[in-house]
Amino acid sequence: MGYSEDSRQLDSPALGQLFDDLLPMARRTRSRSDAIARRFVNRSQPGRLQPFLERWRLLIHGRVQGVGFRASCNRRALDLGLRGWIRNLRDGSVEVQAEGPPLAISELRAWCEQGPPGAQVLRVQLSQLPVTGDDWFEVRH
Repeated sequence: MGYSEDSRQLDSPALGQLFDDLLPMARRTRSRSDAIARRFVNRSQPGRLQPFLERWRLLIHGRVQGVGFRASCNRRALDLGLRGWIRNLRDGSVEVQAEGPPLAISELRAWCEQGPPGAQVLRVQLSQLPVTGDDWFEVRH
C-alpha cells in the first residue's frame, strides 16, 4: 500500500480530509458512550454517609473455655474492623457481641464456628441486636 509524499504532511489535503471524516464519528461515539454509561450505576458516585452496620450476639457452645478462644476471637474481630466484646459465661460457653458491616460479621461467625486450635465448637446461636455504636472490640471478664 503506497502513500504519496504529500499525504504524509500535516497540511496535506488528504490528511485534512481524513480528520474531517473521523472527527464527527469520534464525537458521536463519545457522546453515545456517555449516554450508555449514564444508564448504569456509577461506582464513583459518593457512597452512603453512614455505612450500613449490624450488631449480632453469638453464643458459642462446646469446649471453648481455656483454649484461648477469647484472645483469638478478639484478634480476628480487630482484623475485621469489628466493634463489640467477648466474654466467658458461667455455663462454659462464650458470648460475643459484634457490630460492623454484614460481611465482616459473617466472617467472624464462620471463624467462631471453627474456633482456635484446641477448641471444639458444638453450635453457635445467633440473634440480632440493635446497633449501639461501640468504639472498639474488647475482652470482658
